[in-house]
Amino acid sequence: MMEKTATLGWAVLLGVMSNVATVSAQGAPQSVTEVRVDVAKVEAGYRASKINGATVYNSKKEKIGTIDDLILGPPDWAPYAVLSVGGLLGVGNHLVTVPLANMQVAGDQFQLPDATKETLKALPEFKYSK
Repeated sequence: MMEKTATLGWAVLLGVMSNVATVSAQGAPQSVTEVRVDVAKVEAGYRASKINGATVYNSKKEKIGTIDDLILGPPDWAPYAVLSVGGLLGVGNHLVTVPLANMQVAGDQFQLPDATKETLKALPEFKYSK
């Protein structure tokens, strides 16, 4: 038993050291493409847990909604913000989706410069799938 554990340990160590990323899915080997990112840029970003619940303003500094959630949507897996517009304490609110790329960040505020509560409420209502 000790020999099997030592062999497995060496195999894992060699796999990590060789920098070859291969995984098995449903019994067939799959390759994983590594992507190098600038961690300093990523570090300057916002965590989803900190974005949820953030207030969204327009260019007139009017509160127009709250970020309810972030969703990655197919086919390109682009991020979308689910905004809660109107209502009080979650009652009577209208959920809409906006591409996260359309939002701006000014300091610690999220903005949709040209939006109003009315233009957001005119968007199709978003409903979470079951």
